[in-house]
Amino acid sequence: MGTLYLVRHGQASYGAADYDQLSPRGALQAQRLGSFWRAHGQRFDAVLTGTLRRHAQTLREMAGELAEMPEAVQLPAFDEYDGLALVRALDPAFAGQVDTPEGFRAYFRLLCDALAQWMAGTISPRGMPDWQDFSGAIRAALDELQRTHQGHHVLVVSSGGPIATAIAQVLGVTPEVGIALNMRLRNSSVSELDVGKRRLALQTFNTVAHLAAPEDAGLLTHA
Repeated sequence: MGTLYLVRHGQASYGAADYDQLSPRGALQAQRLGSFWRAHGQRFDAVLTGTLRRHAQTLREMAGELAEMPEAVQLPAFDEYDGLALVRALDPAFAGQVDTPEGFRAYFRLLCDALAQWMAGTISPRGMPDWQDFSGAIRAALDELQRTHQGHHVLVVSSGGPIATAIAQVLGVTPEVGIALNMRLRNSSVSELDVGKRRLALQTFNTVAHLAAPEDAGLLTHA
């Protein structure tokens, strides 16, 4: 039986003008994961990422700690939704001020509401596919990985939205439950799917064993 290792990117530059790059903390998170896997003799038969910079940077930091890594294949199906576009589709007046605890909480409250309405088809954020196309692309990617990687260990570096959507599909729960999964995913966390001939099955969710040392407590982040 094979395994898909779904890794959420390290902490990005939340609140900065350019979110799509790792923060110094995010780089350390990815390095810790690479070191953890090296110590445990982890090897991968294939590597896939989304097309975002934070995905590529996370993989680069991890790979720098591992002895060898297959060449990565980029797959747009593993790209994140546009959170700010979702929020502004729901509240056009939202100014994007997330540099305070109050602004941070307000943003994520709006994001959860906007995700639910996007899934229901009641809002159409600018520049984004509809929910059916977004989730359908993830389902197709999982089906292809299941078909082509029986018995393989496959690393997928992506974002919270695609990972939570994939897990919700495997579990057969509603998209709304997928929102809750999405909001719980920690940066650089690992979720594992067993790859069988007949189905995919969730083995682990949102694990951060590579950040278990007391001195790494400050590396546990969600955004």
